[in-house]
Formats: sequence, structure tokens, C-alpha cells
Amino acid sequence: MLPILYIDDQLIAIDKPAGMLVHRSKIDAQEKVFALQTLRDQIGERVYPVHRLDKPTSGVLLFARNSEIASIVASDFAGHKIKKKYMAIVRGWTPETDTIDYALKPIYDRTTDRHRVNNKPAQEAQTEFLTLSTCELPFRVGRYASVRYSLVEIRPKTGRKNQIRRHFKHIFHPIVGDRKFGDDAHNRFFKENFHVDRMLLAATGLELRHPTTSKVLKIECEHGFSDSMMGNLGFG
Repeated sequence: MLPILYIDDQLIAIDKPAGMLVHRSKIDAQEKVFALQTLRDQIGERVYPVHRLDKPTSGVLLFARNSEIASIVASDFAGHKIKKKYMAIVRGWTPETDTIDYALKPIYDRTTDRHRVNNKPAQEAQTEFLTLSTCELPFRVGRYASVRYSLVEIRPKTGRKNQIRRHFKHIFHPIVGDRKFGDDAHNRFFKENFHVDRMLLAATGLELRHPTTSKVLKIECEHGFSDSMMGNLGFG
């Protein structure tokens, strides 16, 4: 059963587990479980995706309950009218607060986007973040005698593909557990010492104008990181 965070006649939001695709994709053709189909079967009706989360990202995932509402809300996402909040654990000590302003070139998949021209210019992209806590542990990973990590709250201002993951890689603070843009040595450290084998990035909040009532709707969930790991890091 998928945890339902919010439901009314027009919208439904779930807490998507890490490792679950939003919908079927040729990129992961071997996958058999998807949030879209699982939620449809769970509530007994068709639902319509209005945005996406990367497969390894957990957290708030919003669907519409009819195609007209889906079109409205998807347009609001595309127009950056919806506020998004994330939580992540990253390598190193990040600044207290900062905005990553770094243009990103579109990423195309060789399977699903093979007919697209891959010479488009980089698109503007901004990601704000706030450091909530930091830690240092007496373990050697690579050339350093100790390891440092930061717990950060993230608010992307644009919505480029893999934006948060690529931006934190760009500032040399990759997200722990990110197999595509992360640091393999630190990913392995978390797996061996904390039994963590997922990307430590969670979508923890959405704020939007309801498409029919125009009231401000806030949908939130916990980050979903294990209590034992957070305690060992001093983030509990």
C-alpha cells in the first residue's frame, strides 16, 4: 500500500518509496512495479501524473484524478508556480545557505530520446539550499582521515532534469547514495556501515494553489531516512 498524504475530489498525493518508477519507461524495461499503476489499483480508479520524481528519490508525488485537472497542475509545474522542498544528505560541509546558479544542458536518454538533437544550449537553473546540520566521523574514506556530511533543505527554483543531483555534484557536495552523479567511495561507506543502499534525497513538500478552489495547499511528508542512520550521524 502506498501511503496517501492528501486526497480530495481533484488531487491525490502519495509518499513514493525510493527505487520506484513513477510510470513505465523503456529506460527501466525490466521494472514491474510503478507508482502510477500501484496507486490506480489501490484506489480503484485512473490517476494522472502531473510531475515526476527520479526513481531513486522518495517523497511527495502528486497526481490528478481527471485529465482536465492534470493539464492545469502540470502547467503550473512547468511555469514554476509550485514550490518544492527536498531534504538530502550530502558529502562535505556545505555553506550555511546559498543558491546554486548554474545552467544545465538537457540530458537525453539513448533509448527514449534517440531522435532528439543533442546540441541544445544549457538552460538556466537555480537551486536554493539551507544547511540544517553537519557532522564529522572518524573514518577514513579516500585520502582523508575523517568524513564530513551535511543535512540540507533544498528548494529548487527551476525544474531541469536531475537538477538537484547535478547541482550538488557541481559544487563538489554530491548526494550520498547517488549512483549516477555521486561519490562511489562514500556511497560504499554508507552501505557498509549504515546498511543504506538508496539515494539520500527526499521530496518533503509541495505548496500550490488548488486548481479549483485557489486555496493554498501544502502537502508534506517526512524525509524517510532511517532513525538509526540519522542518530549515528548526529542528525536525529
